[in-house]
Order: sequence, then structure tokens, then C-alpha cells
Amino acid sequence: MVQKYQSPVRVYKHPFELVMAAYERRFPTCHLIPMFVGSEVVNEEVSEDGSVHRVERRCALDVDAPRLLKRIAGVDHVYFNQKNTLNKRERTLHIESRNESFSNRVVVHETCCYSVHPENEDWTCFEQTASLDIKSFFGFESTVEKIAMKQYASSINKGKEIIEYYLNELEVEGILHVPRWIPPSRSLPQPTSLSTSPAVLPKHVGAPALCAPHASDPNDDKLDADYIKRYLGDLTPLQESCLIRLRKWLQETHKGKIPKDEHILRFLRARDFNMDKAREILCQSLTWRKQHQVDYLLETWNSPQVLQDFYTGGWHHHDRDGRPLYILRLGQMDTKGLVRALGEESLLRHVLSINEEGLRRCEENTKVFGRPISCWTCLVDLEGLNMRHLWRPGVKALLRIIEVVEANYPETLGRLLILRAPRVFPVLWTLVSPFIDENTRKKFLIYAGNDYQGPGGLVDYIDKEIIPDFLGGESMCEVPEGGLVPKSMYRTPEEVESEDVRLWTETIYQSSSIFKGAPHELVIEIIDAASVITWDFDVCKGDIIFNIYHSKRAPQPPRKDPLGAHGITSPGLNNVQLIDKSWTLGQDYSMVESPLTCKEGESVQGSHITRWPGFYILQWKFHSMPACSATNLPRVDDVLATLQVSSHKCKVMYYTEVLGSEDFRLVTTKSSSEMQHQHPIRFEFPRSRTRLCIGF
Repeated sequence: MVQKYQSPVRVYKHPFELVMAAYERRFPTCHLIPMFVGSEVVNEEVSEDGSVHRVERRCALDVDAPRLLKRIAGVDHVYFNQKNTLNKRERTLHIESRNESFSNRVVVHETCCYSVHPENEDWTCFEQTASLDIKSFFGFESTVEKIAMKQYASSINKGKEIIEYYLNELEVEGILHVPRWIPPSRSLPQPTSLSTSPAVLPKHVGAPALCAPHASDPNDDKLDADYIKRYLGDLTPLQESCLIRLRKWLQETHKGKIPKDEHILRFLRARDFNMDKAREILCQSLTWRKQHQVDYLLETWNSPQVLQDFYTGGWHHHDRDGRPLYILRLGQMDTKGLVRALGEESLLRHVLSINEEGLRRCEENTKVFGRPISCWTCLVDLEGLNMRHLWRPGVKALLRIIEVVEANYPETLGRLLILRAPRVFPVLWTLVSPFIDENTRKKFLIYAGNDYQGPGGLVDYIDKEIIPDFLGGESMCEVPEGGLVPKSMYRTPEEVESEDVRLWTETIYQSSSIFKGAPHELVIEIIDAASVITWDFDVCKGDIIFNIYHSKRAPQPPRKDPLGAHGITSPGLNNVQLIDKSWTLGQDYSMVESPLTCKEGESVQGSHITRWPGFYILQWKFHSMPACSATNLPRVDDVLATLQVSSHKCKVMYYTEVLGSEDFRLVTTKSSSEMQHQHPIRFEFPRSRTRLCIGF
């Protein structure tokens, strides 16, 4: 496979002729490049008018390779052939280099070009590209590739430094000006002087939108090294090469708008600068943006009033690193109410608008602080978080939002501060963490209780004067306080008809009818102690009592025969009884949770940390039934008569899930440098010996 590399345009703020004088001082040897041990001119020719000067050199390099590899190859030096073409009329120098040694096994091709800056004739640009094709090399192909990459990166870093060294040397010698070439017919040279004009940044730098239109100027597809450092940050030569080549590929193949360089860079970072992988996900994202008109979202999206009143998130100044700061009071948000009032699509649209606004703020802060700022900080306050937030359609909506954001806004989250994490947080974390990229999870800092107020807490990342008032700070925060969304704002069944929430509910939720004298029961087998049983149910009709029991022995499954010995199963009524009428409470089974009375229309979420293996029975029963009636079930014929003549009927829709104990052993080991300012927190569940330790 051919590896290709391309450097950004490097600018010398000196005239072309003076830079050429500095370049010539590199030969025949250069003490600033120890690996460059010598060169000899093998061919030289000058055009008749003297405007074109061609020189061919044979250069010897002492490549930094393992001694064993040199012995196997049988050489101490590697030889390259370099052809230079200096065109004084056009003020360009083209350099082409190919390896002479091992050319049948390895092909190295490098091209460089010095030219006049397109917008300032007294400045000089330098560009460099290279390709490496390793066919075979004594079984050391991987080693040779690494050596070549290292040498390439070293030459790029050294190149500008060397030219500037010889420019300074010329200045010390009093050589500040070299006249331009003039045709022989002219007798007087045209004067030139060193320019003091300000730097001209690439035209695409200041574009306000995420994507910029196709460049009409061929020079617009080139990136300046100083621009990269100022607006994109410090990149290695290979990272710069990936950015430039991916951007050039988009210029040549992509129809429509081209993303800004910082956005392309995010996708490269998300795939560790693997060009093929980054290109794939970037193209998918560009298609997605076009399909959903995301480029125009900030201009077209009007936040519904229910979001303005009950969505507890908003932008709030910036953190210590200059990153925009977004605050989300998730514990105060009625996620269920928002989903039922708006639907999943509107919530997703709102979150996308937040991400688009974040990109815009990053650009603004880059200009304000004078350094690259490509991501933001998110502060999530979990005070008030409870099992209500684990309503399954709401969790499903959250997972979809995470999936869309991860795919289309990679590397935009610089840090996530999670504050006042309650005991229920591990359950939520277990549900959502598998959908979060590993690189993103490493940016999470989690604090339980009031640990965030001390050393190593919030003040390490946010200036004290802008910490929100509800977190004990001095800054007034305009984020809505949230609260329950009034049911009057919920959408009607007709409005929900085509929504995914209905399909999701019908897919994973089961419904059951509960009659007076006939509770509905569900058995869950637990093998590992300290597992977590979670439940979510809606009381659609009537009032019920919810119980949880534990038994060491398994209840016998009910027979399909309605006159079965152990219970009643009626497929038409979706009612199952499991507790044998001969069982005695306190001997054959025990109650592990206090009875919970639930009213019609309520939505109930909860969890239980199991202390023993065995069988756990979840029971929903009619409210008026005596609390101990589960141990004295009526005779089957009495129940059947009751079902036929009684109008006492309740209905529930429920979903249950068991989270294994291994999901709560999320211990991560890190070096002391990685753990600096990152304090692991511990969650201890009630009635459980299981302890969760998280350290990100």
C-alpha cells in the first residue's frame, strides 16, 4: 500500500530571491541536518537566457535505522537522487527526489516547491509532498515504514528552521536584498524591498457557517502552517498531512459545501487520524447534514414554548480553558413529560441546535482568546435524579440522541462534569455508557454529594465567580428550573400515532389485567447476588399495590388449564398467578420491599438490589385486597366467578430488566498523571454489599 504525505504551506516573510540564497547554503552539506552527510553535483545546465537553472545531485543520508537492519541491507548510507529546477523568470524552485538505494524494494518519491506568495509578492511559500511504496524489504517492511515516517516528520520540522537559520546568517553578513532576475535585454534591475505587510490568512478562515462553498481560487485548497497553529492547534506533520489530504479529497470529489478545517479535524481525531475511517464517517455525516438541512438549523429552528419553560439547559460563560460552558440540570428535568409533550424528533432537533450553537461559540472564543478552541465543557447537575428518569421511552430517546451526536459531532465535548450524582446514577450509567465512545467516556468527571466543592473540584475547571448560584457560586444562572410538564401539554393519542414512542411501548412493554382476588405476578431468577432488578410500569386503570417477594425455590409455572392446582392463567386477560396457595409468608417466601400503593395514571420506576440468589416475584394486586391475602388465595372456582360478575378490574403496562452485578464493577485503573484532579467516587446501594467505584 502506498503511503502519501503532504505538508501545509509554510510561509517565509522574505522575498523569493533571498530565500533561494539561503537555500543554496544547505549544500554540499548542512550541519543542521546530521543525517545529510554529503552531496555531489552529477549534472548541471542553464538555459540560454539564464532564467532556468537545473541541477541534479546525488545525496547521501545516514538514516537512523537499527544496526541489524543496516547489516542485513549491507549499507551504511542511503543514496537519493535530487533534481532541482529554478525558474528565475517565474520565481519558482521545483525539487524532485527519489531513492537510488533499494529502488526495486522501496520507492520514495518527494516533491517540494518554493514559490511567491499569491497575495504578497515579497513573501515566499514552501510546499512538500511525499509518497512511500514498500514492496519488500527482507521482512522489515513495518520497521522501514516507521523509519520513513519518522524521517519525513523530522525533515518537515527542520525544513523551515534551517532556511530561517541561513536567512539570519545572511542578515548578519549584511545581505538583506538579492535583486530579481531580469532578461538580458534589460540593463537596470527593478528594486525590491523586504515587505512589512501584515499576514493574509486563508480566505476560508472567517466563514461563519460550518461548511464553506467550493473554492474558486486554486490556492484556497492549501493550508498555511501558521494558520494551522493559530486556529487548529499544534499538530504533528503526519496529522497535518491527513488534514490537508482529506480536505483536498473533499474539494475534488464532494458536491456541495465543504466543512471547515476544524470540523474535518474532529473526525480525524475521532478515528486516530486514520484517513479511510475518518473519510467514511465524515461523508456519512455530510450526507446526514444535507438530508436534514442541519446547516440551516440555527436560522430555522424555533424552540417550542414547553422547551423554553421546562428544558433545564443553557449556555453559561466559559470554563478556565476558554471553552464554552453548557449547564444541564438533568435532575430537575421532566424527561417523561417532555417526550410526551414534544416527541422524540423535536427533542433531537433541539439537542442538535445546541450542538450547532456550541460550534459557533467555539469559533467566537477562538478569536477572543487567540488560541484554538474546538470543543466545549458540559456541566450536568443530577440533584433530583430518580427512577422516574429511567422511563424506558425516555431512555430510548436519550440513547438515540447520543447515537446521533456521537456520529455527527465527534470530539466536540472537551469535558463533562457530573455533579451531585445520586445512588440511582449507576443504573442510568449502565444503560447509556455502552452507547458512548470510549474516548468520550474518558472525559467524564463524576462527583457524588458535595465533593465538588472542595480541592480538586469544580473550581479547578470553572472560575469561582461564574459558578452558578444553585451550586453555591456567585453567578446568576438563567437556566430554567424545570419542574413537571403539565399533562394538559401532552400530545393527544392521534398526535402520537406515528411516533416511535408508541411502537417502542408496544414492543417492550407488556400489559396485564388485575382483578379483585387475582393479582398478576412475574418471577425473575437471580443467580448472582447483588444484581439489580429494575422496573417501569404505568397504572392505566384502577389503583394497585406493588410488592416484591423472594423465595429460595422456584414457583411452579401455572398450567394453561384454568383449573390448575397452583394458579390461574387466562391468556385473554393476561393475568398470571405464581405464588402457591399453600405457601406461607415468612417461611416459603419473604417480602423484600415495603408495599407500594399506586394510583391510576401514575408512572412508577424503581430498582431493587438483590441480597441473595434465588427467585424474586414481582406482584401487582388490586388495591382493596388485604395486604396478607397473597398467602390465602381464594379457591379457583371462586376467582372465576369473581372474574365473571365483578367490575373490579385494574390494568398495568410494565417493563422489567435485570442488570448483572458485573455491570457495577466498573473499576478503572489509571496512572497517577491520568488521575490528577480526577477523584474516583463510590456509590453504595441500600441493603447491598455491592459497591461501585468509578474513576474517569
